[in-house]
Amino acid sequence: MEDVPAHLLIAAELRAQIMAGNLEPGAQLPSTAQLMDQFGAATSTVQAALRALKKEGFLDSHRGKGVFVKASPLAVVDVAAYYDPASRGVTYKLLDVAEVRPPADVARALGEDLAVLRYRRTDRDGTPVELSWSYYPLSLVAGTALTGRTKIRGGAPAVLAELGYPEREFTDRISTRAATAEEIERLNIPPGVPVLRQFRVIYSDDARPVEVSVIVKAGNRFELTYRQVIPTEEA
Repeated sequence: MEDVPAHLLIAAELRAQIMAGNLEPGAQLPSTAQLMDQFGAATSTVQAALRALKKEGFLDSHRGKGVFVKASPLAVVDVAAYYDPASRGVTYKLLDVAEVRPPADVARALGEDLAVLRYRRTDRDGTPVELSWSYYPLSLVAGTALTGRTKIRGGAPAVLAELGYPEREFTDRISTRAATAEEIERLNIPPGVPVLRQFRVIYSDDARPVEVSVIVKAGNRFELTYRQVIPTEEA
């Protein structure tokens, strides 16, 4: 771990303890001196780690009292849900709309080499938390509201339904990776924090792909949940 700055390692350990519930909201962290002893680090290194976690929303400090764990900044998302049901405080900003040649994996999923891209950022309570690149087959949506830069009543599903391609089901592939420079800047991601990447393909009737979305979430702000029914073993 020689290439990883010491303060990031300390922040990662404390973040893991908070996310695991070992340090609950309202709990006071050990003093700087105690953390120095625990991690064998200098004052400046410990303070840098604490600053990083404060910036992420995990910690808060009170002058003369110490550093405390804040309520979890994580948004819990049901991976089986089409829309995030916890949408209070959520706003969207359209960053770009363009006709493009999509990335290779998107083109393969769409079955076409040309697409309309709608690129947007999602904010939760004023904090940027997600970027999404949504691609639609150009042959399907050319000349529709999806090519414009205005907000669409009912969103893409309404436009596709009007075209005779109602959205019926989707598949998700979820992975993690290091954040790109653009993602770090637009989502204000701290150094060393990975992103969650969802690759979502939405199908209409007859398994016709009508949308592919690449959704990137800051890994320190989301927790994914899912429920699976266990089949009863037949005798």
